[in-house]
Amino acid sequence: GAMLPIGYVLVRVAAGEAEILSLAVDARYRRRGHGARLLDAGLDIAARGGADTVFLEVGEHNRAARELYRSYGFHEVGRRVGYYRGRRGAEDALTYRRGPAATAPS
Repeated sequence: GAMLPIGYVLVRVAAGEAEILSLAVDARYRRRGHGARLLDAGLDIAARGGADTVFLEVGEHNRAARELYRSYGFHEVGRRVGYYRGRRGAEDALTYRRGPAATAPS
């Protein structure tokens, strides 16, 4: 039989930073660790590309994804009010960051 993807991760790396542009797992395969494996792969791509800081955005109501990202050391650093629009109305996008602490200018 044909093999079909159950998820994907899309990462952009530039100037020592990376952004996980998209990470998705087919709804039929969620809560089985596939998201964590994709996040591992995305972080590996970021590291191999020389990024020490990684950003991503996640919908405020996506509790499972937010828990996964926090377990990997991501912290909320911003919010885009009403960024996602769907059948249930507007939802804020939360910006998360993982990496070295920002240093104050000297």
